[in-house]
Amino acid sequence: MRTHYCGELNTSQLDQEVMLVGWAHRRRDHGGVIFIDLRDREGRVQVVFDPDTEATFATAERVRSEFVLQVTGRVRHRPEGTVNPDLSTGEIEVLGKDLVILNSAETPPFHLDDDSVSEEHRLRYRYIDLRRPEMLERIRLRARVTRELRAYLDDNGFLDIETPILTRATPEGARDYLVPSRTHPGEFFALPQSPQLFKQLLMMSGMDRYYQLVRCFRDEDLRADRQPEFTQLDIETSFMDEDRIMALTEDMIRGLFDKVLGVKLDNPFPRMTYQEAVQRFGSDRPDLRVKLELIDVGDLMQGVDFKVFAGPAVDPKGRVAALRLPKGCELTRKEIDDYTKFVGIYGARGLAYIKVNEVSKGRDGLQSPILKFLPDDVIEQIMQRTGAEDGDLVFFGADKASIVNEALGALRVKLGEDRGLMEGEWKPLWVIDFPMFDWDDNTGRWNSLHHPFTAPKEEHLDLLKSDPGNCHSRAYDMVLNGTELGGGSIRIHRGDLQKQVFELLGISDEEAEDKFGFLLNALKYGCPPHGGLAFGLDRLVMLMTGTQSIREVMAFPKTQTASCPLTNAPSAVPDSQLADLNIRLRKIPGKTPES
Repeated sequence: MRTHYCGELNTSQLDQEVMLVGWAHRRRDHGGVIFIDLRDREGRVQVVFDPDTEATFATAERVRSEFVLQVTGRVRHRPEGTVNPDLSTGEIEVLGKDLVILNSAETPPFHLDDDSVSEEHRLRYRYIDLRRPEMLERIRLRARVTRELRAYLDDNGFLDIETPILTRATPEGARDYLVPSRTHPGEFFALPQSPQLFKQLLMMSGMDRYYQLVRCFRDEDLRADRQPEFTQLDIETSFMDEDRIMALTEDMIRGLFDKVLGVKLDNPFPRMTYQEAVQRFGSDRPDLRVKLELIDVGDLMQGVDFKVFAGPAVDPKGRVAALRLPKGCELTRKEIDDYTKFVGIYGARGLAYIKVNEVSKGRDGLQSPILKFLPDDVIEQIMQRTGAEDGDLVFFGADKASIVNEALGALRVKLGEDRGLMEGEWKPLWVIDFPMFDWDDNTGRWNSLHHPFTAPKEEHLDLLKSDPGNCHSRAYDMVLNGTELGGGSIRIHRGDLQKQVFELLGISDEEAEDKFGFLLNALKYGCPPHGGLAFGLDRLVMLMTGTQSIREVMAFPKTQTASCPLTNAPSAVPDSQLADLNIRLRKIPGKTPES
């Protein structure tokens, strides 16, 4: 039905007859001459209809926005003075000879050029929203990204292998989506949170190098970079240590950015330990474009007569940290109050500060409600340690270390964005030497910081029994601009070590056999050393397109409440279907029926 895509036409087709199909993006009637901007996935081209072709002109008069058209015509230069440099086809136009309306269209719920449409409305009419050039370009870029990733892994000997979608519920950090079984009444499949166990089994099967662009499902609270179903580039290898895996995947990402965006990322990516990242930036995925850093001042506060600082300073789980903002004295009281509200989102109970008007005057050159609580020598040491200069402002966080890290870590990024303190466009990083476990005060037990199949560092094996809190894992995360692109680890490949880790996590032999028996059994039959890494494809494309939400790079995403306005999913199902599954709904007073 076509000889060319609309956006492909240029001066090389001059005087050629072409046949085009697409949507009427805009129709204009200029005193007896009708212009229709015809649009398809490759772009737009201007088609001109004049009254000389009477029947065709009459058809053009009936065209409205989003009509589906077929046009036959001749390519010619645009008249002098009408060239459109903003269009790839802006030097030419098509003189329409024949026009067929393939389908009419009602007035769309919103115009494609309208940027004020709510996200809910866009998702309800996603098939219209996807016609917008910016959405189309994001989907096209996503397709190119997946093509380049596949090509790299194929060229490096990786096998593309699918793993099951209907599988068994295993503890992986989030709630499972469950699927009731009709043939096994009262029993359920789970949709995979990741292919973790299956990719390890593939290594035990001798597949050596595996990858998969796989759908994963997690029933968790949503945010801009989370969806209940998302796509992951999953990679697993045998007989490769972490340095080799990191080098290979780093080379893959560096090549991807070069080919798709023309961007040269650092070679090699810098590496930073988890401890250093948290101490300096308050986060295990720091945005290195922001040069602001957290400075520990807890040792200076241990003897001050100010419980807000002194308490966390002597608490082994507490932290008192400072964050210097260059030229921060320019902030108004309202702006400081707004930043105080901002850190409250992360559990901070306040945001103390000192305005540095003139360092050389000591206390008299400073301005803050907290100065009266601090001795002169402490004030002087704070100024020296933070490197404060005239006109700066120093923020303070004092609380449990986790709260201080989250609050000031988020504040440093926000200040960087608000105050123009971002340096460089792309800042990649490897974060390594993660703790193997963290302690949960609520349950009184250790949890895996990554997952229970992550191997401890060889030199820390003895710490599994004597000091689990200081045991480091062989895990590694790739971070870009403050976003975790991918995370992985070397896995446990010995049954005795896996059992030891399960015991430390409070997983009994019975529970381990029930949930992971097939994996533990496979470890008995010659399991190779192996490890891997999984990239969040949606997050990767989100960063590459400069958007703020992964919903902008997914064809049919869910809303923030995990619903689909387009299909009205989730929805109720007939009682007959529930009966087939041996499920009956119960009513809860004041609520809709729940299963």
